[in-house]
Amino acid sequence: MKTTGVPAALAAAPLRTVRPLMLRDLYANPEKELLRLQRTGRAVRIAPGTYTVKPDDIDPDMPWRPNPEEAAMAYATAQYGDRIPVLYGIGAARFHHAIPRAIATTVIAVPQQHRPVVLTDQTQVTFTTTDVDALDARLETGRLGAFLVTTPEQTFVDLIARPQLGGLSNEASAAVKALAAHVDPETALGIANPRARTLARAVEEALP
Repeated sequence: MKTTGVPAALAAAPLRTVRPLMLRDLYANPEKELLRLQRTGRAVRIAPGTYTVKPDDIDPDMPWRPNPEEAAMAYATAQYGDRIPVLYGIGAARFHHAIPRAIATTVIAVPQQHRPVVLTDQTQVTFTTTDVDALDARLETGRLGAFLVTTPEQTFVDLIARPQLGGLSNEASAAVKALAAHVDPETALGIANPRARTLARAVEEALP
């Protein structure tokens, strides 16, 4: 395998993902450096102005890009900072294997409003603005590093509360059924109860 030839500062970035603005102190022309890394197969452009360095064990000559959920989280992390965005809704359901097929849509919870984004692989990213610290989320490890994902119980409740978020309500309903057998009922009801009585009732009805 060839050596990566990637500067340590880029490889060490959260989820190995950077924007030119983040590299102003490192390069006189960061855009040019990122284009060079892309041209030599050491980085991929996951969104306009956002580049992800390939994992060290991926040969530069090998075509590779992160999966849709991880690419979306890499983009959001470059925008908001490490371990601030949370993979949410149908994105979290996909991560938890409650949606078995790959989907070109995902949802990320963020603390400030962000317009929808289309990644270079055509994944549609929907952002929902919420208090991310209040979500029941846990740190998960993917190919690029660690990021936050709502727990199965939080995901279950969120999909019941907003099945249309992300535009895949049928997949959201199917994911609720898939998650129902695996979530802790007490935890799920504990998440739903403070929000609304109708939501708590819907969660209770969805539980086996």
